[in-house]
Amino acid sequence: MIAAVNGICCGGGLELAISADIILAADHASFALPEIRSGTVADAASIKLPKRIPYHIAMEMLLTGRWLDAEEAARWGLINRIVPRGHLMDQARALADELASGPPLVFAALKEIVREAEDMKFQDALNRIKGSQFETVERLYRSEDQKEGARAFAEKRDPVWKGR
Repeated sequence: MIAAVNGICCGGGLELAISADIILAADHASFALPEIRSGTVADAASIKLPKRIPYHIAMEMLLTGRWLDAEEAARWGLINRIVPRGHLMDQARALADELASGPPLVFAALKEIVREAEDMKFQDALNRIKGSQFETVERLYRSEDQKEGARAFAEKRDPVWKGR
């Protein structure tokens, strides 16, 4: 879910990073897909990168192997944020703790919707949600956690998630 990039992130490492939901990078991190220089294809990145950053920037990286520093990677939306070198893992752990305290059934539903809807038209995806066609969404809507979230909101307190 969270990638913490602390240094060089290239080739397969970048492909792993862009598979994460959130990417934090140390201020000295750099990113590249140098496969072109060895006459091969960055296969997963060829599919994922143009969906994550502007097409022309992704294509330049894929076609030339050009490196991006952390600042440029953030500017194009490749990473969520830049963290000072010595604080990267502390901030990644703090973010992980924040997520761990969240509603697990909602996370599962969000991930399924985002993954499944990626290549769908908006209305088709919305119709699938409203038509009870996402298993994780249906499980969420029938869950104790759904009731607990509404109760906690009405009572102005933090919810206690149980994942059921």
